[in-house]
Amino acid sequence: MSHPFDVAAMATLYASKSPQDILKFAFEQFGDELWLSFSGAEDVVLVDMAWKLNKNVKVFSLDTGRLHPETYRFIEQVREHYGIAIEVLSPEAAAVEALVKEKGLFSFYKDGHGECCGVRKIAPLKRKLSTVKAWATGQRRDQSPGTRSQVATMEVDGAFSTERNPLYKFNPLAQMSSEEVWAYIRMLEIPFNPLHERGFISIGCEPCTRPVLPNQHEREGRWWWEEATQKECGLHAGNLIAKN
Repeated sequence: MSHPFDVAAMATLYASKSPQDILKFAFEQFGDELWLSFSGAEDVVLVDMAWKLNKNVKVFSLDTGRLHPETYRFIEQVREHYGIAIEVLSPEAAAVEALVKEKGLFSFYKDGHGECCGVRKIAPLKRKLSTVKAWATGQRRDQSPGTRSQVATMEVDGAFSTERNPLYKFNPLAQMSSEEVWAYIRMLEIPFNPLHERGFISIGCEPCTRPVLPNQHEREGRWWWEEATQKECGLHAGNLIAKN
């Protein structure tokens, strides 16, 4: 698998550089072919930083069909605020219908979130990433000590690359803390999802996300009925692979 640059070497070189420096490097390598993944949560910081470097930044967001109303409104607010197109990816209706017909609307409470996330998130993401050379995410190491503590600033995507088409993944916010992210949001007065004001720190689908209590870790509000080590939906499955 040939790479346009030595990913491991550059990840080491950029390990202590700023998110903006990492994004600059990503744009230098891939230009308008770099796509940002925006979840409708505090990764709006990534959108803000990228937009300030490239007004033509390409952004996509996954609509699982189960997001909070506030999240849908926020995605639209970000689109209008920055004047950018946000490509909203939807799951295949037939696959959703088949899952619901067989198991109902809340099967994940009984047999885990993997199957539902597979249909609603991973399949549309895989479809999108098969057409993309590089993507950037808002992953941070402090989001989940169980699965994200080793997140690199850049890597060849372990979950979605193929032998023929290596996919480059950038995680510019990897080293930022939640405190730093919110200092950035407040200082620059950029829009944020109003759910954050109601105790939601990590925001996903409505049935699988709840506010956290004082001193609980943010990922404890996601898939709370499952083991902490499994709290990835598959978008960043490489994090789980790397730990096993």
